[in-house]
Amino acid sequence: MNANGHDSINFNLSDEHREIQRLARDFARKEIAPKAEHYDKTHEYPWPIIREAQKLGLTTMAVPEQYGGLGLSLFEECLVTEELAWGCSGISTAIGVNGLGVLPIIIAGTEEQKTEYGGRMADGQLAAYCVTEPEAGSDVAGIQTTAVRDGDHYVLNGGKTFITGATNASFYTVLAYTNPAVRDDRRQRYTGMSFFAVHRDWPGISVGKPFDKMGQHASDTAEVIFDNVRVPASHRLGEEGTGFATTMKVFDKSRPSVAAGAVGVAQRALDEAIKYARERMTMGQPIWQHQAIGHMIADMAIQIEAARMLVWRSAWDYDHGDRNTIHAAMAKAYAADSAMKITTDAVQVFGGYGFMSEYPVEKLMRDIKIYQIYEGTSQIQRNIIVRELFRSR
Repeated sequence: MNANGHDSINFNLSDEHREIQRLARDFARKEIAPKAEHYDKTHEYPWPIIREAQKLGLTTMAVPEQYGGLGLSLFEECLVTEELAWGCSGISTAIGVNGLGVLPIIIAGTEEQKTEYGGRMADGQLAAYCVTEPEAGSDVAGIQTTAVRDGDHYVLNGGKTFITGATNASFYTVLAYTNPAVRDDRRQRYTGMSFFAVHRDWPGISVGKPFDKMGQHASDTAEVIFDNVRVPASHRLGEEGTGFATTMKVFDKSRPSVAAGAVGVAQRALDEAIKYARERMTMGQPIWQHQAIGHMIADMAIQIEAARMLVWRSAWDYDHGDRNTIHAAMAKAYAADSAMKITTDAVQVFGGYGFMSEYPVEKLMRDIKIYQIYEGTSQIQRNIIVRELFRSR
């Protein structure tokens, strides 16, 4: 509190924040952006970049220092993610999804579990988050995967789809019904799920080929099938039946970071549009001087600044122990939707060249679409916002 009794608000980054931002910006511009086209065209997993990111701790940003990670605040994590996504959101996702994969352990795990899996990641292992299923995307409680207790083990059966990082992960955090009897009870089903830490090399686990996607080609996405996988009870994360609550806590932390990635892509689109609009001449002047183009670029800048402020607010809330659900949903929805428009407009600024893959804005437009879908669609974010607005009245 300051002398007037009010919380101080400052939109200037601290020296520490600027240093973190500079490190990520340098990495994005030197290691990611120059190689982004190669990985987009080949669909190869960017192992050389991942290994360099691991050296800097970028795959363990969300892991507290005592468990082997960087221990960044969510605000700092968002600063990093925006910069990485500026370079390539597919490569950024390949780096950042490891933080998502380990998050249920950080939220609900025991000290022993946090130490073990934080150490695994510090040693170079990767993680993947297994929640989505063919019939359960936005409706998390619609999952069909089960984990039935059998002595000191659970028997895990089911299939997960659209799992980012699945083909390269060493372990998964998996949501399953441990009380399948309540699965069809709309009032009780939220209390019947549990999370587990599951090792990729256990018998009964199979991983499909990576999907051929519209964008983010450097980030692998695949199906994971669990066929009578015996999971030690010691690998359950938290008390039985707390899995859905853990998932919601994961979203409150993951959505600001995902929104920051959308801001990074949008910022790249703006930067490319400004550069092109300075150089491209029509009717005797650079095209930015034509009001139709100039205003389009101005609107891009307005939307980016607004999206960034929503990201910062949602991360600030989380870091200060305040419930950030509504601001996280606002940030996710607005950043994703505005970035989709910004990348589309950037293609328009480039005209016919924007439609060609040799220019960067075509890739940005393909890459950004998924931000309106994963981590909860833009429509689901609005459902959350409505629920929170009317809950507070």
